[in-house]
Amino acid sequence: MTSEFVNFERLTRSAWKNLHKETKLPLTPDELQTITSLNDKIDLNDVIEVYLPLINLIQIYQINQENLTFSKSLFLKKEAHKRPFIIGISGSVAVGKSTTSRLLQLLLTRTYPNSHVQLVTTDGFIYPNQELMAKNILNRKGFPESYNMEQLLNFLDTMKNGQKAAIPVYSHEIYDIVPNKWQTIAAPDFLIVEGINVFQNQQNNRLYMSDYFDFSIYIDADRHHIENWYLERFASLLDLARHDHNNYYARFTSLSQTEAMSFAKEVWTTINLVNLEKYIEPTRNRAELILHKAKDHKIDEIYLKK
Repeated sequence: MTSEFVNFERLTRSAWKNLHKETKLPLTPDELQTITSLNDKIDLNDVIEVYLPLINLIQIYQINQENLTFSKSLFLKKEAHKRPFIIGISGSVAVGKSTTSRLLQLLLTRTYPNSHVQLVTTDGFIYPNQELMAKNILNRKGFPESYNMEQLLNFLDTMKNGQKAAIPVYSHEIYDIVPNKWQTIAAPDFLIVEGINVFQNQQNNRLYMSDYFDFSIYIDADRHHIENWYLERFASLLDLARHDHNNYYARFTSLSQTEAMSFAKEVWTTINLVNLEKYIEPTRNRAELILHKAKDHKIDEIYLKK
């Protein structure tokens, strides 16, 4: 094991899949296709071999959390209040966080049919473009300083206390916060929080978002593979934008294919790669579980914190 994965148990995919023997699928191929992100690749075999064992592991953590909450309430002589089991999911842009998050939401809903499972992305806590421009950091969108971390931490604290909250909604089509639109999160049993920054907190070093998580996952891959996935996704987004003039990417459709991909390469090199190297990847070891992807998007290695 390399030094970067100290304190983690490494498991091959073949070893991992043997930890769960149930092969009855809780979803259909069409459902899987619906939740798969653009240019991501996943099949039912991945669900059986990787994600069903993961659901088993989450169940272990969830039972442990309930027992600990109950025991602490007895110790403090206080009534235990209902709070969600919070799962954080992080990783680079274009690595497949959204697919994993939506799949876990569906699998948890099927595993716990009487439970309410909600998903939020930290994109909703990015400052609106107008504020980013006023701060002169629009070109740093996605970097730690572009997030309203106080609002995000307040949201997590509200959730941890079992209360209701309304959070902003981000649209990738307009590349901005949607004005006057809110997502209401009302006392879920499971809350999945997905974003590139879920293990970060640059404004208050005494408190991290990960302090609120009961389980956490980092989606990992070689940087060259992620770059290729990012460029492939950019090309696909351009194709979609040719038929939607309101789409943010429509502004790039007037460029030649060579010019557009050159622009995308520049964005990756000067923004996304820098963010990955300086702020995202260094937080990887804060996760409880690391899912490593190979060139073909398939998870080939799993690292579980000891």
